[in-house]
Amino acid sequence: MTAPDRRENVPLRSLTTFRIGGPCDCLYVPSEIERTIDLLSGLDGAAVLGGGSNILAADAGVRVPVIHTAGLDQFEFDGETVRAGCGAGLPELARAAAKRGLSGLEWASGIPGSLGGAIAMNAGAYGGEMSQVVAEALFFDGQRAAVTDSFDFSYRHSVFTENPAYVLLEAKLRLSRGDPIGIADRMEAYRRKRNEKQPSNLPSAGSFFKRPPGRYAGALIEQCGLKGVSVGGARVSEKHAGFIVNTGGAACEDVLRLAAMVRETVFKQTGAELEPEVRLLGDIRW
Repeated sequence: MTAPDRRENVPLRSLTTFRIGGPCDCLYVPSEIERTIDLLSGLDGAAVLGGGSNILAADAGVRVPVIHTAGLDQFEFDGETVRAGCGAGLPELARAAAKRGLSGLEWASGIPGSLGGAIAMNAGAYGGEMSQVVAEALFFDGQRAAVTDSFDFSYRHSVFTENPAYVLLEAKLRLSRGDPIGIADRMEAYRRKRNEKQPSNLPSAGSFFKRPPGRYAGALIEQCGLKGVSVGGARVSEKHAGFIVNTGGAACEDVLRLAAMVRETVFKQTGAELEPEVRLLGDIRW
């Protein structure tokens, strides 16, 4: 009998903000951490998918089992701390904190990802980042569940990016008391900035490339005259060159070819090597 949290032939395009990706043969959506640990222990080679905001999935889909953490979205506040599952959405956490007069997540209110992925890549914006608020985490280390308060955070890096077998399950965040009006004002200011500068009207995976040391990927791409360049349905955004957007019906292959073109052109013209932030899901390579 099929387990209640198991689904078959789920299109990955429906689970990623890029709206790209073929079918997932077998998708598990556990709602309890214990069940998630059992799946991670028992499924050989399973992939883990969170909010799908930093993912490019293969057109052919994925044959290995995928564990989708959307069901692990519970969170609970205790004074100035919040304990949250890895599937909790950043905007939901930020809004809930703001309602309680807690500061530290204002920058995250417009980021569509989940907590697990955000901690793993030390997501950040507008001077804030996950390293400033994460106190401890429960994670699966490839064999068993463990707790850590040591994350080795740096730019778009953590102990979880260094160890692909590690899967974050739950985290405790430490926030601080603040003026609710000031918190709300900052969140609104960040929202306006995003809408003014980022192509939020089209599917994307957010900032596509990491920032090269001392430089900005978007500025380098624009400098090379690549704004608006397209391959199939994938395009370098005219609004912000650091984004590759899906203009409608883009295939994974379109994005891979466009990213390769951008990287090659920027390197030839500026000497800068652009490294994608976006993670790949399926049998595909940069």
